[in-house]
Amino acid sequence: MARTDDDTWEITESVGATALGVAAARAAETESESPLISDPFARVFLDAAGEGMWNWFSPGELPAELIEAEPELQPRMRSMIDYMACRTAFFDEFFLDANNAGIRQVVILAAGLDARAWRLPWLGGTTVYELDQPKVLEFKSSTLKQRGVYPRCSLVDVPVDLRQDWPAALRQNGFDVSAPSVWSVEGLLPFLPAAAQDLLFERVQTLAATGSRIAVEAPGPGFPDHEAHARRREQMQRVRAIMARLGQQREIPDVQDLWYLEERTDVGDWLRGHGWTVSVVPAEELMARYERRPPEGVQDAAPPSLFVSARRS
Repeated sequence: MARTDDDTWEITESVGATALGVAAARAAETESESPLISDPFARVFLDAAGEGMWNWFSPGELPAELIEAEPELQPRMRSMIDYMACRTAFFDEFFLDANNAGIRQVVILAAGLDARAWRLPWLGGTTVYELDQPKVLEFKSSTLKQRGVYPRCSLVDVPVDLRQDWPAALRQNGFDVSAPSVWSVEGLLPFLPAAAQDLLFERVQTLAATGSRIAVEAPGPGFPDHEAHARRREQMQRVRAIMARLGQQREIPDVQDLWYLEERTDVGDWLRGHGWTVSVVPAEELMARYERRPPEGVQDAAPPSLFVSARRS
């Protein structure tokens, strides 16, 4: 689905379907023999959504002919599950550290289907603000409510497109700009134009009081590599052709078609220039910390992402 400036989506469409794809990766990790994370709600969302391209990470065996033709595909898929697990662990730990340090306002931008409000052990008095498209938040909350699952904090849904005036919506829903807050920007920036990324951080700057913290999954220097993206697209086309020939119905996502492949401001540099103390960890280093190193000899095994954490002093 082509992107437009004011596009919206159902949970099974466009950017919404990518939230289900990430949930599929978290479900695969949670159900593995030695999981790094535990997200019991990921499978709940997948069951509610039914079949679709988001099930690409399901544990079913790939056809032998496909593995022979594309030997890097299976280790790359495993590496992406590892990457999503490490990403989830990074943000989980960041939030809990801030919460244990006394921060009681939590803002999750582009909350998607990671049910942190339901699964993390928040301390008393914590309010979690989840911002995302209205249909995404409705799907998440209604699906869990139908199963008798309720948040472990005070949860405030802020249904808004992050390309619109979301700071006003956040304040209208009770956010206190005078108190410290902790923020996450996870799985979001590639889906925003470069100018919208700059505006996002300018807005955070106006809302985050002294002592606030933020964690960001940021596109690294290699993100707008059009040759790399073309290489991955060509591989997916070959995979689709083989799957069709074998009569396989498994859909294959083209997530990168939803991204804005533009040169961007370096997030770490931007935050440093606006009074934040910053730490930056490349994706492969983060994965190594969690003992989930990308496989050697496999091209593009891990996204060229940077994991940024910062505190406003």
